[in-house]
Order: sequence, then structure tokens, then C-alpha cells
Amino acid sequence: MMSRNYGLASRAIVDEQGGSRQAIAQWRRPAMNAPPKNTSLVGTPLEIPEDLQELNEVAPNAGSRPYELAVVLVPGFPQVCLSSMIEPLRLANYLSARDLFRWRLVSLAGKAVECASGIPIGVNGDIESERRSLDAGRLPDAAIVCSGDGIEDHCSAAVMSLLRLYARRGVWLYGVGTGTWLLAKSGLLAGVRCTIHWPKLAALSETFDRLSIDDALFVRDGPIVTCAGGFAAFDMVVDIIEREFGSNLARAVCRHLTTDHRRDGAISQAAPPGLRLAGTSEKLIRAVRLMERNLEEPLSLEQIARTVVISRRQIERLFHRYLSMTPHRYYLSLRLARARQLLNSTNLPILDIAIACGFESSSHFAKTCQDYFGKPPSGLRGQHREPVSSHAREPRRS
Repeated sequence: MMSRNYGLASRAIVDEQGGSRQAIAQWRRPAMNAPPKNTSLVGTPLEIPEDLQELNEVAPNAGSRPYELAVVLVPGFPQVCLSSMIEPLRLANYLSARDLFRWRLVSLAGKAVECASGIPIGVNGDIESERRSLDAGRLPDAAIVCSGDGIEDHCSAAVMSLLRLYARRGVWLYGVGTGTWLLAKSGLLAGVRCTIHWPKLAALSETFDRLSIDDALFVRDGPIVTCAGGFAAFDMVVDIIEREFGSNLARAVCRHLTTDHRRDGAISQAAPPGLRLAGTSEKLIRAVRLMERNLEEPLSLEQIARTVVISRRQIERLFHRYLSMTPHRYYLSLRLARARQLLNSTNLPILDIAIACGFESSSHFAKTCQDYFGKPPSGLRGQHREPVSSHAREPRRS
């Protein structure tokens, strides 16, 4: 477990009528990497916000053990993901004056792990020590695998074996960033609703069969939660805080971090700039979502219009107003964006990628890529590509 020191300071609580109540026990405050002499510099506020007044009641099971998390770090993980997960947990302990959460960081060999920005992050243990803890019955409540770009190069047998062991022991599993890829590679996502960082959505869909993939910030399906990473990791962890210890504490954590609330997990990861504008037509949004869900077998503009209950001319005007292009051009850009993701992230044959993105032939696909990107499909192949496996999905020919 991560060792944490605590400073103690008395804090008076003011009730709703403005009268003084007895100070709630001792306010335990986790040290914040400041010199010891600063830990006493805590003033007694004249007024406590309403959502903080009830924090002494946020943990009805405070006598039980803390909620424990094991975080498996894969080389190249985004540091923003780790900070977005750990800082809300630390603040939950700080604001509640309780040891509600504990966490430990795990790496393959127990050595510091270099994140995507090149900074080495120290850990508490290695995979073998984690396995021994599980065998001894010392189970965390949740295990999080956090990874970033180039995940195909880090699908080690040891990490996947540990993830499967967590699952057998009933530990909740979280895949953050491209951690979803490791869960899928470990055979743990068959039939499970999931998400992944958006540049990997297409590759995940084409590489692994029997996945139900959502373009969402995070998805909870039973004991498995997958998250797009980035700042969505914050939303996911605040959801954990709320589920375990109530909305008062979750709101207090958000307030302390100067945000009003966490985002709902079902929100899409990204939207075209024009669709973020206030007042954007709901019918345009529905038309775009229809396109996004039908890339392999493109719909005609007439089919989209009938589904959205709007005329073809109205759809054309909405696309011109908000996206400055025709519906056909926008639909083509979606298909080519998916094709580029697949070319960059997989070893699927070019013909299969063409068909998966709604093109009738490899020659038509090659000409369109050349016109759009200035390169043939072979020129868009990336460095990190997942080999086509026996369980890769067969694309349907349109």
C-alpha cells in the first residue's frame, strides 16, 4: 500500500443557523508534499459550505476497511490519466477526514515506469508480488490498468495473466485509456459493453470480435468498467466516490478542483466543433450519429432524412450552416478517418479496411485516399499495428 502521513488540525463546524457545533473529532489531513512546519497552517473558517457540513456523515461504513485499488501502469501511460484518478481519491480522504481510499501502483518488474511525457513514476510493487497478495487473499476492491499509445507493444503475458487472475477472484476491473485493449486481448470483454480512447475505437472494433463498443467517456458493464482516458478518468473516479460514499463527498471533491460536477459517462468523447455550439439542431446531431453508426454500410441521404424526419434540403442547409460542408463530404470524412485509424493501428489487409469503411473496391479506396490525404493507403500505415488474429471480425462487403 502507499504510505501516507497525516497532519492533525481541529476544525469547528458551523451549523445551518450559524451556531457553533462541537468540532468533529480531529480533522485528519493527508500531507501534500509540503514541509512539516506548514501542516499546522490551517485556519478555522467562519463558514463551511453546505456540501461540506455533512462530510462527517458520508461514510456510514467508516469502521470497515478502506476501498482499495491496485493501479497497473503500462510504459507510455498518459500522466494526466494517473493524476486524474489519484488526486480525487486523495481529496476524498482529505475532505472527509477519513481513510476512505487506499491505492498501490504496480509495474511489470517493480521498477519506475516512464509515462508518455518521459517522467519516471515510482511504484509500490511488481506483478509477482501482486499475484502473491492475491493468492494470500489480500484482494483489492478494484484493479485499474492504465496505458497509452503503442499498447500493442506492451501486451505482455504476465500482465494479461494478472488481469485474468483479478477477474477470477472477483476483483472489479477498470481499463483506462488504451487499457481496454489489454482487457480485450486477455479475453475479458466478450459480450461486454466497453469504450476506449477515440483514436483506437475503429481498431478495437475490427481486431476483436464480440465486443459492444460505445463512443463514450466511460462505460460500466457489471464488474468491468472501461474509460476513454484523459480527463474522463476524473469523471470515472468521481463516479466511484459517489457510488461508495455518496454525492456530498463527490460534489465536495469537484468543488475543491474548481469544477461544478463530473460528466456523465455516456457522453460522447468528441464532437465536431460545429456541434459544440449552443443551439445546434438536434436533428443535425441525430443525422451525424446515424452516419457514425453506419460507416461500413453507408446510408443514402434520403435514408438519413427519413430516419431523422427532415427533408433532404433541410439536412443540406444544417450541414452547411454548422459544419461548412455538404453531408456527402462530411460522411466521407468520417469513413476516411476510420480508415486512417485502421491503417495506423492494425495489419488488416487494405481490401478489408476498404470494405469496413464502406468502399466497394481497393482501387476506389486508394484513389479516394490519394485525393483526400495526398497519400495512398500504404503511405498511411503506422508504426503501432496489431497483427490480425484468428478472432478478428470479418468485415461485410457492401
